[in-house]
Amino acid sequence: MQQFIRNFSIIAHIDHGKSTLADRLIQECGAVSEREMTAQIMDTMDIEKERGITIKAQSVRLHYVYQGQEYILNLIDTPGHVDFSYEVSRSLSSCEGALLVVDATQGVEAQTIANVYIALDNNLEILPVINKIDLPAADAPKVCAEIEESIGLDCSKALSVSAKSGIGIADLLESIVLKIPAPNGDENAPTKALIYDSWFDNYLGALALVRLKDGALHKGQSVLVMSSQKSYEILGLYYPHPVQKIPTDRIECGEIGIISLGVKSLTDLAVGDTITDAKTPIKEPIEGFKPAKPFVFAGIYPIETDKFEELREALKKLKLNDSALSFEPETSVALGYGFRVGFLGLLHMEVVKERLEREFSLALIATAPTVVYEVYLTDGSMIAVQNPSELPEVQKIDHIKEPYVRASIITPSEFVGNIITLLANRRGVQEKMDYITQDRVLLEYALPSNEIVMDFYDKLKSCTKGYASFDYEPIEYRSGDLVRLDIRVAGEIVDALSIIVEKSKSYEKGRALVESMKDLIPRQLFEVAIQASIGSKIIARESVRSVGKNVTAKCYGGDITRKRKLLEKQKEGKKRLKSIGKVDLPQEAFLAVLKID
Repeated sequence: MQQFIRNFSIIAHIDHGKSTLADRLIQECGAVSEREMTAQIMDTMDIEKERGITIKAQSVRLHYVYQGQEYILNLIDTPGHVDFSYEVSRSLSSCEGALLVVDATQGVEAQTIANVYIALDNNLEILPVINKIDLPAADAPKVCAEIEESIGLDCSKALSVSAKSGIGIADLLESIVLKIPAPNGDENAPTKALIYDSWFDNYLGALALVRLKDGALHKGQSVLVMSSQKSYEILGLYYPHPVQKIPTDRIECGEIGIISLGVKSLTDLAVGDTITDAKTPIKEPIEGFKPAKPFVFAGIYPIETDKFEELREALKKLKLNDSALSFEPETSVALGYGFRVGFLGLLHMEVVKERLEREFSLALIATAPTVVYEVYLTDGSMIAVQNPSELPEVQKIDHIKEPYVRASIITPSEFVGNIITLLANRRGVQEKMDYITQDRVLLEYALPSNEIVMDFYDKLKSCTKGYASFDYEPIEYRSGDLVRLDIRVAGEIVDALSIIVEKSKSYEKGRALVESMKDLIPRQLFEVAIQASIGSKIIARESVRSVGKNVTAKCYGGDITRKRKLLEKQKEGKKRLKSIGKVDLPQEAFLAVLKID
């Protein structure tokens, strides 16, 4: 049975045609009828189809007949974005082969290289596939040379296809059968299955998508989840399908399947965990399991303060389908009650915020994203700080370490100068610079994480006219000369606007922030001071002028002292207002932090 199974994945950079190629393979194998077929059928969320990105990995079981023999092809789709690279690594560890899809018009991009290295780490058979060959700007030989130069894969037999028009799809299916090895598990060994995806179903509870490495699974079997050491009975088994799950009584060695255990929480079925037989468990789990760690943190608050409980329920429901999400309540003087939410990266943050607003009809405001800092105190202890307002007083801090990432950027050579200037401004340290071809350059830099969480991607696209591609991976913590920059409005610190910045940049950032906020804060009946401060030291200030009211308009004729008396009275009133008056900050003021250069 195992020799007729092929488990493979498709890896590619964003927008290189991965989802379209999956559509054509599904169509060619007749897994979905013409009536049920839709574009990007593997992408189940509206947000995925609108943005043209895969957020959640999906799988499908295909039947393909080659020379009279039926083969089972398990296509494991993977997200392309760096934020979801952990899901990519788990998906690839469930395969024996991968299709490396590269756009014939764009060539090798940053995430192409990142995902290939994950595939090579898992010892997969990689088939290079040049896509979009029917476009006028396609140059397949040049792209093959790029792949050989930057990755070192032999492209002499690379397949040329067009996922949109269906050119070369039949040859690709033949190559999958002939070149990708069959699984080699032991059918008679104790059950060993890897969870590479999990989600919540309203009717069946938490479901796990597993790759069976050894043994078999059958209905009614008692299984053990190794990280939690909890036992469950298998209530249902299914084969994955884009339209509806296909029920089965048994999943054999080497196959992909969905398990229903009647579990109510996704935390018990974490991605990367191992499932084994409860009566004859294996001794060691499949290596490589680690819980997904949040990389970026931001405060999320409802604009209408009475919607706090609704936001809590929405986050709980979203966590059922996204185990990487973490949140805890927090309060802000300026914004009221909300949550500190942990995300895998900036795209993950955008997607979660958009899903909360769409699916639960909430109006939300997000504070500036931050990363986790290691703060070493003078008493020798260390605390992890993710919210700038939690940073201790300056005199208690010995030093602060910040997380760094290794950034890979591939760009046309004409923009190298612009990128080097941008990276120098962001405190980047160059590690590598390679010319892949005469007109394409690969740059590798060590960058502080907090320099990329704000607007780095937008700036990179702006200075390269959209041609550069960007990928990163966390590396280590390094010491930095960092301070907390506070914004004071009418003398009060607005905690939601506090950010942690490098000391040498604090003046220009403080200056830029107060200038942008001066235009956003509405004028009051009294003058409002906007100040940037580090501790008690004010480093920048702007004032919002008071609204002028002509109190002498009705005072005509008579002595000048009458007018003076009214003006003095107004002056006293403004002075009193200044000491007790409150300034309501508009929503745009909190977004100003995200837009400063």
